[in-house]
Amino acid sequence: MSFLLFDVGVPGGTTSIIAGVGLFFILAAAAYLMFRIMRKTVKMAFRMAMVVTVLFTFVVGGIAIYWFGIGTTSKPSRPAKVQPR
Repeated sequence: MSFLLFDVGVPGGTTSIIAGVGLFFILAAAAYLMFRIMRKTVKMAFRMAMVVTVLFTFVVGGIAIYWFGIGTTSKPSRPAKVQPR
């Protein structure tokens, strides 16, 4: 009897196509409205993203210069003296 549970047809046909096209138009209209409402906000967000990218590059560069420019403060060890027999 469990084979009847899994015998479900794939949803498709005209109803699915109409539902998909309708959903696309609804989402496209919502995206257009969001674009018109937030046009200046998006410009400002893009500018802020550019500023954050530049600042991040400067910080990483400064850390890299500091990290690689420190060097070691200890003197290199001398090899042991070789004593003849």
